[in-house]
Amino acid sequence: MIKNIISGIKAYFGAFSLISKLKLWKYFAIPMLISFITAIVVFGSAYGLSDNIGGFISKIWIWDWGKDTFSSISNVIGGLIVVVIGLILFKHIIMALSAPFMSPVSEKIEAYFTGNPAHSHRDTTFIQQLMRGVKINGRNLIMELLLTIPILLLKFIPVVNIFSTILLFMVQAYYAGFGNMDFTLERHFQYKHSIQFVRKHRGLAIGNGIVFILFLLIPIIGVILVLPLSVTAASTRTVKALQLKTNSVNAA
Repeated sequence: MIKNIISGIKAYFGAFSLISKLKLWKYFAIPMLISFITAIVVFGSAYGLSDNIGGFISKIWIWDWGKDTFSSISNVIGGLIVVVIGLILFKHIIMALSAPFMSPVSEKIEAYFTGNPAHSHRDTTFIQQLMRGVKINGRNLIMELLLTIPILLLKFIPVVNIFSTILLFMVQAYYAGFGNMDFTLERHFQYKHSIQFVRKHRGLAIGNGIVFILFLLIPIIGVILVLPLSVTAASTRTVKALQLKTNSVNAA
């Protein structure tokens, strides 16, 4: 899996030049706007709620001794919860709403690498792509929250909270990469088969998602460029994985 993680990360190195070569920037105009507006709404709302969440957590400690220490820890954890939940909501919202715009991008990238003409696979409409995006990201949102909440609870345990941070980051990365890969997979597989494909190639998803999450740490520019670069990187690796799958089936 480590090899696939590295492969998913390395795909970003040629993403910018590939976008320019295939003249794909025009397809990213609306998704970049969606990303920017969503970031303002989600993270702005999250910032406003951070103090309330920290205060709510601090009320759990009913004793007088150590109350100040627990309150300080609660504020830190409350801020972390806000950041994590904000990231989860942000990525799934923009991926769901951008699906109809990202599918043509991944399709052109696939045509470039395979030589097959566009629409040579399952052809879907704008509405179908949007509904697929909402369905897959809605499912991923629920799954990610179910995994994230227990991990956040581990933050209260000393030493263990160090490892929980790494685990939390990997979960975030996996589902970010999952969403990016599905822009290509939606032409090839139905819903359930796409999930199975990503599970078999989770390393690629994690590698793509690692850079996706790191991009969001860059103020403004990261939010704007994260979709173009991550979708392009994911599409190149997903197409190659599909080709390998097809070749292995043909060889058998």
